[in-house]
Amino acid sequence: MNARIPPVLRPEHPSARSLKGLATEFGLETRGSTDSVYVTGVTLRTTEVQPGDLYVGMPGAHSHGAAYAAQAREAGAVALLTDAAGAELAAGSGLPVVLVDSPRAALGDVSAWVYRTTEHPPLLLGITGTNGKTSTAYILEGILRQLGLVTGLSSTAERHIGDLNVVSRLTTPEASEMHALLARMSESEVRAVVLEVSAQALSANRVDGIVFDVVAFTNLSHDHLDDYAGMEEYLAAKAAFFEPERGRRGVVSLDSPYGERVVGLSRIPVTTISAMPGVTGDWNLEILDERAAYTQFALTGPDGRSLTTRVPLIGWHMAANAGLAIVMLVEAGFELEAIGHALGENGIVAYLPGRTERVSGETGPSVYVDFGHSPDAFLNTLQAVRKFTPGRVIMVFGADGDRDATKRHEMGRVASEGSDILVVTDHHPRFEDPGSIRATLIEGARLAEHPAEISEVSPPEKAIRRAVAIAEEGDSILWAGPGHQDYRDIRGVRTPYSARAEARAALSESGWL
Repeated sequence: MNARIPPVLRPEHPSARSLKGLATEFGLETRGSTDSVYVTGVTLRTTEVQPGDLYVGMPGAHSHGAAYAAQAREAGAVALLTDAAGAELAAGSGLPVVLVDSPRAALGDVSAWVYRTTEHPPLLLGITGTNGKTSTAYILEGILRQLGLVTGLSSTAERHIGDLNVVSRLTTPEASEMHALLARMSESEVRAVVLEVSAQALSANRVDGIVFDVVAFTNLSHDHLDDYAGMEEYLAAKAAFFEPERGRRGVVSLDSPYGERVVGLSRIPVTTISAMPGVTGDWNLEILDERAAYTQFALTGPDGRSLTTRVPLIGWHMAANAGLAIVMLVEAGFELEAIGHALGENGIVAYLPGRTERVSGETGPSVYVDFGHSPDAFLNTLQAVRKFTPGRVIMVFGADGDRDATKRHEMGRVASEGSDILVVTDHHPRFEDPGSIRATLIEGARLAEHPAEISEVSPPEKAIRRAVAIAEEGDSILWAGPGHQDYRDIRGVRTPYSARAEARAALSESGWL
């Protein structure tokens, strides 16, 4: 396994569960003896098998996981869950087999049973949307901590179990990993869990077996069309979060045109929120003050209830994310007055790694590292940075290889329109030619009505140094894309890399730090 892939967090003291009991619970056929077989965990990967595991053999694009059942047994697996084709492939492994029609569809409920995650669950809060999921998740966790709760978090950036922090693999882990994480959180007496839920996670059954107390929708914009045939299919994947088997109550932002669509498609009770002038929701947010250190806002809801507070982030969109988080808590049963009391005079306490994160010093240009990688994210972040920049806005960005290429022209156009100087570089090229990716971004940048001064610099280590070299006191540099990530994916290899460290090194070399 790649050494840079973070570990799966599992319960430290799992309880053994009878394989025969599992088959009986779900009415499943078995092959081989299940007597005296007990499982303590679930995994899809032979490289992560632990003694006592139920190994799940899934059909894949190139091979069937059940073909590796013998390896799983050697690593300590005690049983196999797979389909009929997988059972034939694993016939010589010696493992008892539990048969299901679809291993992926069964994985969530089976993992929930093995890890007992439906027994005395914590408060479960889930967030989906194109942009703002991570920001809302961190803000929500911050408020919960201010309310005095021990929290858990699963986001694009990190997994949190109380004070334990681990870098994330995927925005939403596989169902087996998710339930293992929830079980570990239960051991640590976590009382409230915040989960980012991507459209891909909903489509791939990664949150099966979980019923959220409150689910939320931030927005929908052009992204991930490498996974979905078009915006309608992408919307349908997000809207599936608002089904009774997924959540009990919902909160929907009306700040993108798709918000009303989600409300119409929802099969659970929903409340709405808007931070857009001229758009009225059940809750409405008004920006009161914008400063480099915080954004202050007023949130007004039904029956005249209101709260004035601030979030330590720049941009109206960050205030909108904070408002969404607060309404989620109200829907979960917290009193608005209690939330306001917990926040106090200084407002929300939250740190968002790689989300418009300032990495510069007190003098010289302001340098922000951001994870945004969609046209809409670029638009909002550039507008926010512009408000606090007396000089020029310099933007450095690239695009993912082997991902949605249809958004690249618009990424380039928005970046060029919103900046004064644009430096196009590389991000995760994966197996694509990075030069071809840059060329498409530059084509888009030249489509801007008021194009920036455009240059192409590769690799990104040189690009950030070029930006810092031309920057002056009062200028701002926005490096969009890498954010919190500590690697670059180059031809399938995760190469150690930190945009924060590179930006600070560039500033130091130029005498600003």
